[in-house]
Amino acid sequence: MGWLAMSRASMGAHDTPKTYLDHQCTWEHRDDHGNLLEGRRLLKSVWSGSAYYAAIEAYDAAGTRQFVSALVCKVRWRPGARSGEEFAYKDMGEDMGPCEDGAPRSILELLTSTSHPYALDWRRRCYRRLQLVERKLPEGALIRLAAPLRFTDGTVQSEFRVTREGRRTILVPKDGHGRYRISRLMERPFEIVPEPKALKTLFPA
Repeated sequence: MGWLAMSRASMGAHDTPKTYLDHQCTWEHRDDHGNLLEGRRLLKSVWSGSAYYAAIEAYDAAGTRQFVSALVCKVRWRPGARSGEEFAYKDMGEDMGPCEDGAPRSILELLTSTSHPYALDWRRRCYRRLQLVERKLPEGALIRLAAPLRFTDGTVQSEFRVTREGRRTILVPKDGHGRYRISRLMERPFEIVPEPKALKTLFPA
């Protein structure tokens, strides 16, 4: 599907993309006599600013769960945009193989099993990313990037000492010259370089 764009006023009572999309994820189909045919129920959703992830439960006429699948939406949120298109989104089911693979573990663990190849590939990509972003990166660690990076000062670096400044992670090259920040560091492949520990010398009493 393509992008659906609208003004803030067209969002009705919903003041954020998350509340609007949450509302769209819950619905029921009924026949002319009001009997339930099928429905969808939102279990959990997360909005990161540019992407929305949701776990949605499908149930039948008896209210019995059929499956839980993921919905992914690309989101553009520009309140006050002169064009009037303040909110736009593009929705994709997981079986469409979305490129966005930043679903949190809390969403993925709600999903029921599937055999759809695109959905399975999407879930694998999400879990691979989680393995990266959930790594522990202690202060003082020496890390080595999988591939050297060229920085705006013209230097090319691959090994850094990790330091903290509040919540910011600062990287200092192994030679101690320079200070760098790398966008989306935890999503990049790198290894923590093991370093020999200095042993204490014990003198006999």
